[in-house]
Amino acid sequence: MAWYHVKGESPHAASAHLFRNRRNELAGILVLGESMPCCRVEEGSVVTSFADVTPDIFTSYPLASTDTEHERLIRQAARLAPYTERFFQEAGIGPGQRVLDVGSGVGDVALLAARLVGATSEVVGVERDARSIARARSRVAEAGLHNVSFLQSDMSHVVSDRTFDAVVGRFILMFLPDPVAALRSLSQLVRPGGVLAFHEPSYATFLAASAHLPLWSAGVTLIQKSLQLSGADTEMGFSMYRIFQDAGLPPPTMRMEIPLGNDPEFLAWVSDTLRSLLPQIQRLNLSLEIVGDLNTLPERLQKEASKSQSVVPWQAVVGAWARKPDN
Repeated sequence: MAWYHVKGESPHAASAHLFRNRRNELAGILVLGESMPCCRVEEGSVVTSFADVTPDIFTSYPLASTDTEHERLIRQAARLAPYTERFFQEAGIGPGQRVLDVGSGVGDVALLAARLVGATSEVVGVERDARSIARARSRVAEAGLHNVSFLQSDMSHVVSDRTFDAVVGRFILMFLPDPVAALRSLSQLVRPGGVLAFHEPSYATFLAASAHLPLWSAGVTLIQKSLQLSGADTEMGFSMYRIFQDAGLPPPTMRMEIPLGNDPEFLAWVSDTLRSLLPQIQRLNLSLEIVGDLNTLPERLQKEASKSQSVVPWQAVVGAWARKPDN
């Protein structure tokens, strides 16, 4: 940990947690209280005002906001929907509740939550990317839903005149430089007895289950390395047990599920994700040699799966949920 002096503040008013940025260099995350966004600053600098630093809570987010990536996310969400729905129901999310979905993307988790809580309840999605918000709002309108709205904001800036019954998210904590601070801040928006429920991955489990498939494993390894070098925690799934407690919440109830399949759409996940990550892979100077030509990768993955006469494991999805204490 490093401390930075902010003019007009005491030395202990600001703290910076070191993390790895896109170039895999150590950078500082300046945190001015729980309600302020995180920013990247150079070590030893003196910040005279918040305008002197660039808001950067998601600098490490490696996936672009393109139409192609949006379509990939929608296909991925369709595959994950049964697992997330079961998990949310287990966490007690249901009719009549007011739900906050953080890191909404193109709206899939918010749409799922809306079905669970019913038309007379409310789901608010928070997403910082304008293009993703536009796509999410369009999808809500197409679905004819009137109980879902979206707020373009950093999750640390959410303001509500009423508390929520639940805060949910999927594959979002893994991209945060300080997930403990994020959970602590979000818990302030939840009523006593309300639920915080998150779905996050475990790539180590994913790779262990993929050992019998060399090409599939190579693709997953490249995805994992790209995410890790971009600052993401690819083991956030299991880390949530500690993170929930560090954020002042009870030990979470947890479950893990691994989707299995071998149909072409299932197998396309690796090549589709690598295409979305390609600009980041190139910036990181990573080699595609271990997977070969991305144009032929789907066919080669299908051939490998067929030859193995086995199902192919997907990313292990770990769910963690806990209720906010009454006191």
